[in-house]
Amino acid sequence: MSEKSVASRKQSISDLMQKHKVGAFFQKYTMIIALVAVTIVFANWPGKEGMILLPSNLNGLIAENAYVFVLATGMLLCILTGGNIDLSVGSVVCFTAAIGCVMMAAGANMWLTVLVMLLIGLAIGAFQGFWIAKVRVPAFIATLAGMYAFRGFSNVVLNGYRVDISNETFLMLFGNGKSSFIPDVIRQANPGLDAVFTKDNAFLAGLLGPSFVTKFNLTCMCIGILAVIAFAVFRVRKILVQKKLNIHQSIPGQIFSLIVISALVLWVSYKLACYRGFPMVLIWIGLVLGIYAYITTKTPIGRHLYAVGGNEKATALSGVKTRNVYWFAYANIGLLAGLAGILTAGRAKGIDPVYGEGYEMDAIASCFIGGASAYGGTGKVSGMIIGAILMGVINKGMIIVGVDTNYQKVVKGIVLLLAVMFDVLSKRQKR
Repeated sequence: MSEKSVASRKQSISDLMQKHKVGAFFQKYTMIIALVAVTIVFANWPGKEGMILLPSNLNGLIAENAYVFVLATGMLLCILTGGNIDLSVGSVVCFTAAIGCVMMAAGANMWLTVLVMLLIGLAIGAFQGFWIAKVRVPAFIATLAGMYAFRGFSNVVLNGYRVDISNETFLMLFGNGKSSFIPDVIRQANPGLDAVFTKDNAFLAGLLGPSFVTKFNLTCMCIGILAVIAFAVFRVRKILVQKKLNIHQSIPGQIFSLIVISALVLWVSYKLACYRGFPMVLIWIGLVLGIYAYITTKTPIGRHLYAVGGNEKATALSGVKTRNVYWFAYANIGLLAGLAGILTAGRAKGIDPVYGEGYEMDAIASCFIGGASAYGGTGKVSGMIIGAILMGVINKGMIIVGVDTNYQKVVKGIVLLLAVMFDVLSKRQKR
C-alpha cells in the first residue's frame, strides 16, 4: 500500500472521529441548546422584548413550576425501571392538599398537617407500588385506577368546594407571597450599608440604578455565589478522580458545562436579587433535586433502578430483588406528590377540586424532554431539570406573547413528541 493511500485513510479516520465528537457533543447538549434558543426567541419577540427575562417573571416561572420539578423527580425513578409512569400523581397532589387544607381550616397544627400530608402521599405510593411490584398489575393500569379514585376522594373531602388557607407560617414557608422569601439578613445586620453605597460608590449605584441601593438583596446574591463555588469544587474534584482512575472523560466538555451552569446560576441569582430575593419554594426544590441526585448516582438502590430498566432478568439473576425496586420507586413518587400538594396549596392559598389535573403529564414530559429513555435505564436528575426548565420557559413564554391556551397544548405535545423521537432515533443509530 502506498504512503499516499495510507495518509488518505488516516485522514478519513481522523475526519470520522472529529464528526463523531461533534455529533456526540450536540447529542449530549441538545436540550441545553434548545433551552437557550427558545429563551432567545421569546426574549426577542416583537412587542414583548425582554419580558420573559424580567425578575418578576423569573420568580413566577420558579413558583409556577415548583410542582413540576418535584413530581418529575419522582417520575424519573419510575421511568428508570423500564419506561413505567404514574398517572395518578395529579390526583394524589389534589387529595393530599385537600386533606391538609381541611385540617388547617379546622385549626390543626401546621407541622402536624404537613407531616400527615407527606405520610398520606407515601402511603398511597406504597399502596400502588404493592399492586405493581407484588401482584404485578401493569403500572399503567394501577396508576390509572388511582387517578380516578383519588380524584373522586378529593371531591368527597372538599364537598366540591374550594377550601382556603389562612395560616401565615404555612404560606410563608411554602407559598409565593411577599413574605415567602429569605430575608436580606446581610442588609439587616448592616443598617449603614445603603449609606455606604450611596456615599462611597456613587458610580456603582448610578450604574446599577437606585434599586440596587434600596432593593437589591445581597443575601440572595451571596447564596448564588456560594452555590457556584460549591458546584465548581465538586466538578473539579470529579474531574481529578476520573483522571486518577483513568476513566475516559471530556475535560473541555466538563469545563464548558461548568462555566455555562455557573454563569446561569449567577445570572438567575442577580435577577432574583433585583426582585424580592431568594424564594422559599426554591429551597424545597433544591433539597429534592439534591437528595435524589445523590440517591440515583451514589447509592445501591439508585444503581438498581438503572439496572432494572436496563435488563430486569439479568438484574434478578444477580441477586437484586427487582420487585422491591419497583416498590421503592412508586413509594417515593407518592411521597413527592404529598410535597407537591403542600407547595400547590401554599401557592394557591387553598385548594380547588380541579387542582392537579394535567400535573402528571407535565412531569412525564419533563423527564422525556430531559433525556430519560422511554425504554427505561437511562436518565439523570440533571437532564430532568433541563427538561422542566424548558417546559416552564415554553409555558411562560407562550402566556407572555398571548398564545391561545389550546395552541399551548399543541406546542407542548409537539415538543414531547420530538424529544421521544430523538431518543428513539439515537438508540436506533447506536444499534
